[in-house]
Amino acid sequence: MILRDLIPNELVFKAVRSSGSGGQNVNKVSTKVELRFDIAHSEFLTGDEKARIFKKLKNRISNEGILIITSDTERTQLRNKNKAIELFFDLLEQALKKPKKRKKTKPTRASKEKRLKEKKVQSEKKQLRKGI
Repeated sequence: MILRDLIPNELVFKAVRSSGSGGQNVNKVSTKVELRFDIAHSEFLTGDEKARIFKKLKNRISNEGILIITSDTERTQLRNKNKAIELFFDLLEQALKKPKKRKKTKPTRASKEKRLKEKKVQSEKKQLRKGI
C-alpha cells in the first residue's frame, strides 16, 4: 500500500504512563504509546477516502477529527509504537476497502418447494389442533 510510505510523516506519537504489566518499572517509565492522526488535514487522503474513514472509524475519532490509537500491551515503548502503527494501517486498510457489490439472485426451485412443504406441514399441525 502506498500510504505506508507517505503517511508516517503525519503521525504524531505521545508516550504516557501505562497501567499494564511491568512491575516496579511501570511507575517510572512511560511505555504506553498514543498514536494520533489528523484525518481532516491529511495531504495524502482524498475527500472520498476521508469520508469513508470518518464513517467506518467514527468510534475511534475525537470531536476534532483526530484518529487516536493506543497501545500498552508491550513492556517497551518501541514495541508499543510498532504495534500502534500496525494497528493504524490495518484499520486504515479495512476502512478503505470497498465493499463488494451484491449480486441479485433468485431462489432455486428446490428452495421454493422446501419452503412450501414446510408451510404445508405447519398448516396441517395447526389444523390438527383445532377442535371439530
